[in-house]
Amino acid sequence: MPSENHLLQKRVNLFDGISIVAGGMIGSGIFIVSADIARSVGSPGWLMVVWLITGIITVIGAVSYGELASMMPDVGGQYVYLKEAYHPLVGFLFGWTTFLVVQCGSIAAVAVAFAKFTGVLLPWISESNVLFNLGPLKINTTMVVAIAMIIFLTWLNTRGIVTGKTVQNIFSSTKVIALAGFIIIGLFALRTNNSLEINREVFWNANQVGPDLQIRPLAGFALVAAIGTALVGSLFASDAWYNVTYIAGEVINPKRTIPLSLFYGTLLVSVIYLLTNFIYISVLPLSGSPDGADVMSRGIQFATDDRVATSAMNAILGDYAAIIMAIFIMIATFGCNHSLILTAPRVYYAMAHDGLFFKKAGEINRFGVPGFALVVQGIWAVLLCLSGTYSDLLDYVIFAVLIFFTITILAIFVLRKKRPDIPRPYKAFGYPVIPAIYIIITTVIMIILLIYKPKYTFPGLVIVLLGIPVYYLWKRYSGRKST
Repeated sequence: MPSENHLLQKRVNLFDGISIVAGGMIGSGIFIVSADIARSVGSPGWLMVVWLITGIITVIGAVSYGELASMMPDVGGQYVYLKEAYHPLVGFLFGWTTFLVVQCGSIAAVAVAFAKFTGVLLPWISESNVLFNLGPLKINTTMVVAIAMIIFLTWLNTRGIVTGKTVQNIFSSTKVIALAGFIIIGLFALRTNNSLEINREVFWNANQVGPDLQIRPLAGFALVAAIGTALVGSLFASDAWYNVTYIAGEVINPKRTIPLSLFYGTLLVSVIYLLTNFIYISVLPLSGSPDGADVMSRGIQFATDDRVATSAMNAILGDYAAIIMAIFIMIATFGCNHSLILTAPRVYYAMAHDGLFFKKAGEINRFGVPGFALVVQGIWAVLLCLSGTYSDLLDYVIFAVLIFFTITILAIFVLRKKRPDIPRPYKAFGYPVIPAIYIIITTVIMIILLIYKPKYTFPGLVIVLLGIPVYYLWKRYSGRKST
């Protein structure tokens, strides 16, 4: 595959790259998943530890990916790294999983989240407001808004990388400013709120809320396992930081810009996430009751519909909280989906050049972007929206995502032996210790998930493995040899 197409426009600078990293990471997760984490680990201190571990893993992963990005600044990013380090099959399995579940499933889920929070402002938008039936399929207004969002952002990104990056910059900046505003408002509220004092008394008292709502104390390996399973939510909320590697062919000086974008973007968002959770435990008690009459009695653990940020804002500002947070989350989900839709088609573009995706996906439109790849992605995301299966698929896929994270970092070691001749303008920070720590941590998390969450992990593994026969069938059908 050629390293770049002459029609691709190199228009993405460092600020744009950071915006793509931050914009892809900040979706609806930070506003919601802390409730489930709080039920899993049961104490404010361990809640913060989960987010700290997530931040460390994410930043280590980002600075390690920087070496690969500087070596191979090609369109397709992670797909290219895996193909070069191991075998085209491994690269295909990544691309297969990315298209089938990770990216398109995320696009569908984020679009539905956007529609649901839009419904806070416009009650007509509701899952209970069914417009018409297509056999067993019920088309409601939430689906319609979600699908309209996907179609609009897909169309917008077919208009060129300059249009795409401009919209991304606006929404990423708005999201960061909005979260910074939330943190500042929360800090001012500390003077009139005693939740932090309440939480300090049980800061490290780890426990877990079972399905029967019984409280089970945690210690030793049980605590380690609880942290490992709790990381699923925070890691998913911090996902998509690597998407900037997909558009390397459109980045100005990618050997420098992409590593710096990865580092600054992940560091910025990880710090914001930590501060946001500090505000949560500062204005809300962690423990609560599902039958609580108000946000304080429900606590973080049982925030209504897990909307921790809305509960926190309600504790600070009162009745306007739901509207304010709905607007925040609409901005966050719109910008997040724009980043997802913008970047991933470059993976399918690279795969098509290797004969491993629809041939037309390897073509550039008159605006200098892979227009057909964008359309195919949009169609599949819309179908997942209509099917309603995207949520289940995303539950399954976090294990697969961790597998690809781990083997991508391992690719640094492989390529140092296999391709020592490739110039490395940027080398992985702390090599070999820091990348090795990353591999160990993610492997431990995967083992914990295999033991304690088999319902979610094994289906994810099956989705990946199903790509093996597809790879060989596609090679035979295309009649082209992948390189």
